[in-house]
Amino acid sequence: MYNKTEEVNTLLSAESTISLLLTAVYAVIGWLFATVFRGKVSQIDYWVLIWLVYDVLIHITLEGSFVVISLVSTVQDSDHFAAMTWKEYAKADERWGISDPTIVSLEILTVTIVTLFAIMLIYAIIEGRYYRHFLQISVCVCELYGGWMTFCPEWLTGSKYLHTDNWLYLWVYLVFFNMLWVVIPLLLLWQSWAEMKILLGGQGDIISETITTTTNTVRTYETRSKAKAKASKKD
Repeated sequence: MYNKTEEVNTLLSAESTISLLLTAVYAVIGWLFATVFRGKVSQIDYWVLIWLVYDVLIHITLEGSFVVISLVSTVQDSDHFAAMTWKEYAKADERWGISDPTIVSLEILTVTIVTLFAIMLIYAIIEGRYYRHFLQISVCVCELYGGWMTFCPEWLTGSKYLHTDNWLYLWVYLVFFNMLWVVIPLLLLWQSWAEMKILLGGQGDIISETITTTTNTVRTYETRSKAKAKASKKD
């Protein structure tokens, strides 16, 4: 088991280097994918697509392998190549090495429902589907919930499984990578809020104009009817 007081003198181990390079490759794949559809989406949605593809790849490959390993054993006891990344991350958060039930439960939700919604969201953005922002809000809320339930229980119990005595574990593994799934979902929620406000505001104007036009039409009809009635009485 990892010793919390252990001093780590090396900046990057082979495992951490490979893990960081893998995440960089996923970002490049996301960029290439978004570039293919750049002509069909807005500039903002171009960056959203990069993030979503990166997000899906992380969920399917890295987190998916974690779920499979954790359901049959633990990362700590596994010799599979896919366990290498999680053994490295477990140096920062030991729960990922021992198949903590809360972590595994959240990852099952992430690998299944959240990943499916994210894939559907990518399609909805490219094709301009009406349900795009419903999916975007759902994905973001799930991501934020996952982050909260990952760290809040640990904070409440004294953070006994978190190891922050090395800058790599603290600022790269725990802060940077986890904050990505906080800051970006919050920005996407803000985008959905702004887009729906514009959409519903425009619909409100249309509805208002329709009501006004209908009211004026009814009043015109009533005026003409009264005029005809008066003319009939005179005759």
